Amino acid sequence: MSPHATVHWAGEALHLLPAHAIWWPAGQTLFIADLHLGKAASYRALGQPVPGGTTRDNLARLDALIEQHRPQRLVCLGDFLHAASGRTPAVLQALSDWRARHRGVAMTLVRGNHDDRAGDPPPEAGIEVVDEPWLLGPFACCHHPRPDGDRHPTHFILAGHLHPVIHLSGRARDALRLPCFVSEPGQAVLPAFGAFTGGHALPAAPDRRFYAVGGDRVWEVPGC
Repeated sequence: MSPHATVHWAGEALHLLPAHAIWWPAGQTLFIADLHLGKAASYRALGQPVPGGTTRDNLARLDALIEQHRPQRLVCLGDFLHAASGRTPAVLQALSDWRARHRGVAMTLVRGNHDDRAGDPPPEAGIEVVDEPWLLGPFACCHHPRPDGDRHPTHFILAGHLHPVIHLSGRARDALRLPCFVSEPGQAVLPAFGAFTGGHALPAAPDRRFYAVGGDRVWEVPGC
């Protein structure tokens, strides 16, 4: 059984990956959302005893994705950096070293609400920075999902921001809280890529579909 779930949105086959990313084979593009680099550093700047290493770990996971899929482009759907206080020399050096390993990959950041406060990545990183909606093929790349009745008029929206999770229950009062992809007519929301991000449970709704991520697999959750 494949570890990813294949969906067809906007007439395109997409792979929902256990690594909290979408692979678009025809477009040779990886999509991620809500990386939040430097979040732990910003908490430590506030005096919170948060462990280090999250930036390094998040970038290592991106390394693995790029190594596996060899994309021509990486698109981040907002919140690349967490806060201005997280732009420490160590975080910026880690970002510089990571970008140097992937100079052949075009990278685009669609600004999110945290990017407005944290600022754009350093220009030397060579990351294109755009505002939403940014159109790529049949997709409108956004950070913020749109409410019902306010979809993009021509393109299918890919968004982040909500950090969606789903609660699963077992027969013996077992419970799991898992990150998930969520789709509904006209748009889909990705789980947060960053490991130190929290999550928000979206309620079931007509035409809303959930794809849970757990055990190195992605699968559609029936009955939600």
